[in-house]
Amino acid sequence: MRVVAMIMAGGEGTRLSVLSEKRAKPSVPFAGKYRIIDFTLSNCVNSGIFDVGVLTQYRPHSLNDHIGIGKPWDLDRARGGVRLLQPYQGRNEQSWYRGTSDAIYQNLNFITECRADLVLILSGDHIYKMDYNAILETHRRHRADLTVGVMDVPLEETDRFGIMTVDEEGCIVEFSEKPKDRDKGTLASMGIYVFNADVLISRLSEGQENQPRIDFGKNVIPAMLAEDRVYAHRFDGYWVDVGTIQSYWETSLQLLDPALDFDLYDLDWLIRTRSEERPPAKIGPQAQVNQAIICNGCTIRGTVERSVLSPGVYVSPGAIVRDSVVMNDTWIGPGAVLDRVIVDKQVVVGAGVHLGSGDDLTVPNRAQPDKINTGITVVGKSSHIPPGTIVGRNVVINADRDEAHFPGREVASGETI
Repeated sequence: MRVVAMIMAGGEGTRLSVLSEKRAKPSVPFAGKYRIIDFTLSNCVNSGIFDVGVLTQYRPHSLNDHIGIGKPWDLDRARGGVRLLQPYQGRNEQSWYRGTSDAIYQNLNFITECRADLVLILSGDHIYKMDYNAILETHRRHRADLTVGVMDVPLEETDRFGIMTVDEEGCIVEFSEKPKDRDKGTLASMGIYVFNADVLISRLSEGQENQPRIDFGKNVIPAMLAEDRVYAHRFDGYWVDVGTIQSYWETSLQLLDPALDFDLYDLDWLIRTRSEERPPAKIGPQAQVNQAIICNGCTIRGTVERSVLSPGVYVSPGAIVRDSVVMNDTWIGPGAVLDRVIVDKQVVVGAGVHLGSGDDLTVPNRAQPDKINTGITVVGKSSHIPPGTIVGRNVVINADRDEAHFPGREVASGETI
């Protein structure tokens, strides 16, 4: 059977604050040298799936540049390969994607052109390693019309997911999208679906104004439960949605734990990415590095503790980077201290700057209290922080800020620049 993968990669990722201000969530850097979407793309090729459509929408330029023609993933092929699918205006009411299933509906021609028998629908913004042949086998064994990848999640997080109930054979008998009451169980949808292509085309074409088929979780799957064979495939490996500042920071630092059941160094399941040629990392004579990921092109002359540094980061003598994530080509000046911060690309941290100052982590960001509230300070891309500036906790420094945007030499906790 011919399998086509459709990767949903158009998400704005508003909960990632300034990290997704200039890029789609799947193109946010992660684990030093990767982008978030690299994990889904690598899962596809490692599973032997080489017909891949990537559906983009919000700020796609960074993602388009990263994927290109798909060469790093062996997807630059004369037959098959990767195709970037963007919304467009047409005569048949094509427009912006209104939801997950609407995005697929607007690209059904790609599926039919590929002569697909099965359609594997994936999210481009999750961190995990998965052999998709397992869920495809579950789909074939049950002769299902739709198979949903599921896993158990903590009870307190069930309102973030589609929660389902299954019978003894794994058939889904009830589906609740992001239930407010935590009484539907803990079996959550991973946003991984296997459809028979003909069933997918038929069900998405049935939408009407009073019964739209815009979103898989809200519209399509509940409607299919009464009409089709819908089964669950359980996944018990490592999987995480890095959709919030806290989960992004936590997951990044978890990579430093040797006991973590997620191996980036597994040669049998490589995570591929597009990367630049850079010189090896350099550790200076006064440097101290403890439990860190240091990527190529970095120069370390200060102290790095429990942190992830992307390619090209420079840490000056006397500087301290602790419990932080620092992205590409950031320059950290002499004597600067970074504590519990996320710094985007091409930032200049002046000499003596203290990012993440103070012991009180409870003062939320005033402008984004629902996103920045756990003590993590975030610095947007290409900002220049003047020497000697003291920045508190839960502070957001937006992209492209320079000395003129800092009225004084101290930024209190919870403020936004």
